[in-house]
Amino acid sequence: MNQRVITVTVNIDMDEKTLEDKVIELEKLVEALDGEVVLSLTQNKSYVDKAFYVGKGKVNEIKDYCEKLEAEFVVFNNELTGSQVKNLEEIIGIRVIDRTNLILDIFSERARTKEAKLQVKLAKLKYTLPRLSALRSGFSRQQGGIGGKGIGEQQIELDRRIINREISSITSQLKEIEKNRSEIRKKRINSKQPIISLIGYTNAGKSTLINKLISYGKDENSEIKEVFVKDMLFATLDTFVREGSLLNGSRVMYIDTVGFVSDIPHNLVESFKGTLEEIKYSDLILHVVDISNVNVDEQIKITNDMIKKLECEDKNVIYVFNKIDKLADENIKFQYANIENKVFISAKNDEDIILLLKEIEKVLFSSLVKTELLIPYDKQKIVSNILNNYMPEFVEHIETGSFLKVSLKKEDYEIYKGYEVNEK
Repeated sequence: MNQRVITVTVNIDMDEKTLEDKVIELEKLVEALDGEVVLSLTQNKSYVDKAFYVGKGKVNEIKDYCEKLEAEFVVFNNELTGSQVKNLEEIIGIRVIDRTNLILDIFSERARTKEAKLQVKLAKLKYTLPRLSALRSGFSRQQGGIGGKGIGEQQIELDRRIINREISSITSQLKEIEKNRSEIRKKRINSKQPIISLIGYTNAGKSTLINKLISYGKDENSEIKEVFVKDMLFATLDTFVREGSLLNGSRVMYIDTVGFVSDIPHNLVESFKGTLEEIKYSDLILHVVDISNVNVDEQIKITNDMIKKLECEDKNVIYVFNKIDKLADENIKFQYANIENKVFISAKNDEDIILLLKEIEKVLFSSLVKTELLIPYDKQKIVSNILNNYMPEFVEHIETGSFLKVSLKKEDYEIYKGYEVNEK
């Protein structure tokens, strides 16, 4: 049975549309943890109340609604201090959590790998630390459900010194995992296969898209290791790496990253930074956008801000405007006419996937150097390297060696240009 939740959004300086979007997004976040929003309340204020965040009169209004609607939780759309949570709970009489805690709970539930679990636990501990005294004197955290997941019932009672020790321990473990990931990343980079990262707002369709891309060119009997797909916020947290083929037969690596959301908790971003930095080593970024979303421009901005934060602005980017099958007004496309590399697709449509693959090839190989090489037979390891990473236009084994017409990355061209047929 779903837990009954009342949401509260305090509007300090938002316009009406932004406020509405924030309320809807919070409702979806609650639903992502199987909560049922029975009422969404808003209050316009010019300042934040230090004791309750909302005004005292609003607190009593929330209390009345909780009793009438038999609500089990109140979720604030704003980040609360520990003392504000304590004060609100004392009057309202049920659990109160904020948006940050809710997102951390979602991540706690979704984490599958050891790394993801440690990253979420670290963020939760850092969130708890400054609120420890208030949390201790507040409601019991022995309950399950929304607001009760993540670091566990005993950890709330740990003192500051023990929590700091645990933070240090988790940080050390994550550094060791990062070392292992760096070794795997080196092998990936050394393979010379182009690396394509998918990035975007949560529930934009990245996982559906990557499954379509990796299955292109495979027959029905081929075993494909698909990533998990579900129509919900933060369906997956783990970074997936999958191999796929382009239209020209070239092999590429696709990396699926965790989705973003507005006002994502700072501690969570910091904890997941090592994972997100996989994007830095990409040859191409697919910025996946849900064009049917009413708040699409804000979602694009949030993702672009994250790309900037990760110092990846210099990467080639293709804007993949997904879910056009849900678009009510096709004229919306014209708003993005100034974006150079873009496609409008439905990830469920095979023809649209081919359209995207063509755009990937155009952007990915625009900087390739077309050349003709003659590799002597005593250097056939070079031929193997080229054939493993490129799809030559022409290959012929003649008396003096292997002749290839091929387009190479600039760095590989510099390595092999000594074998160029037309070298002077």
